[in-house]
Amino acid sequence: MQTRTLGTGGPQVGPLALGCAGMSDHTTPADEADAVATIHAALAAGVTLLDTADFYGMGHNEDLIRRALRDGDREKAVLSVKFGGLRGPDGAFVGIEGRPAHVKNALAYSLRRLGTDHVDIYRPSRLDPDTPIEDTVGALSELVQAGYVRHVGLSEVGPKTIRRAHAVHPIRDVQIEYSLFSRGPETNGILDTCRELGIGVTAYGVLAHGLLTGAYRQAAEGDPRAHWLPRFRPDNLATNLALVDRLRPLAGAHGISVAQLATAWVMAQSRERGTIVAVLGARRPHRVEEALAAADVALTDADLRAIDEAVPAGAVAGTRYAAPLMALLDSERGPKPSVTPAPAEETGAHHEHV
Repeated sequence: MQTRTLGTGGPQVGPLALGCAGMSDHTTPADEADAVATIHAALAAGVTLLDTADFYGMGHNEDLIRRALRDGDREKAVLSVKFGGLRGPDGAFVGIEGRPAHVKNALAYSLRRLGTDHVDIYRPSRLDPDTPIEDTVGALSELVQAGYVRHVGLSEVGPKTIRRAHAVHPIRDVQIEYSLFSRGPETNGILDTCRELGIGVTAYGVLAHGLLTGAYRQAAEGDPRAHWLPRFRPDNLATNLALVDRLRPLAGAHGISVAQLATAWVMAQSRERGTIVAVLGARRPHRVEEALAAADVALTDADLRAIDEAVPAGAVAGTRYAAPLMALLDSERGPKPSVTPAPAEETGAHHEHV
């Protein structure tokens, strides 16, 4: 697999990363043997960037990765770890924390759970509205100098925050939801800012939480996604599934699935928009194999135009998340006035890298 540098001076990674959230946080529990086999399959195929967070399964995900990394695997893996999502005993999210003391404390526990002396990319999962980003990144810079962290990343932040953070310490990577159904980073300045500053992008949600798999046909009774993802609500779902149907013949022309086409589209954006790595949310080895096939798809300029015509930017019905969750996203504010975050008790869900 061809590699690319994730940000100026950043690590060498493939065009695909493995998002491990679904192995620990999901509507249905993952089989641990399958999860471990998936990590092994990814590393064997050259998918070295493993994305996790200390709050995925409240530490379970980091423990799982430690158990999955066999002798010699730690040197192959590029561990990307998020922190700052606070959870209560019932698993609900209760806040965001970015104070310097928390940054260092959280890393200490992550290192222990991961069984390593350093993480390759360390990043706040969200912008803490009560802590200046300069303070958070300042603490991360100290951890880099001490050798506990190799590179500093960010997640779900807008251009102004990216610039402020980068002025304190070089940012190697910004993690953001980006897909055919989530084109905001193209228009709100995030991709342009990252390209200008030499910062890589890891795009999660490339399959739009399942909508772009091509297999999702109708809402299942009790599907929690309809509660916190407006695009799954009945009044929006028909429009969005019709857009998926428009991609089927384009995928068929390449002999691939809609999911593979959507993944290939994200990876192809690196041509014009700087280094972009697609985060694959997989829980079984065959999903890694399917995504690797997408990495081999060479979409032409004509293909990209046809895809844009089939799913124009802005054609998707519904916002990315429900209003309380949207209020927590610095990345969604752009030039608009800041939104006061919703009370923590209203935000019981978080993003999944699917």
